[in-house]
Amino acid sequence: MIERMTYIRKVCMSSQVIGILLVVGGIALLVGGYIASQSTSESVRSFLGFKFGKETRWYIIGGAAAVISGLFVMMGR
Repeated sequence: MIERMTYIRKVCMSSQVIGILLVVGGIALLVGGYIASQSTSESVRSFLGFKFGKETRWYIIGGAAAVISGLFVMMGR
């Protein structure tokens, strides 16, 4: 019984670590997307009427998804 409790604690701890890594990685992607959106090429695209480039858009979407998933994993859902 004690061994099983130890195993459950290890699983919970590892899922929290994975959740933290997802949040940190997501924040890094969001920051990278923000920096990419402020570049000269993005400014020219914005001036011409386009929104963001494909890469910038995927950085922002991927970062937001990673942060949200990491929060759900840390909450244990």
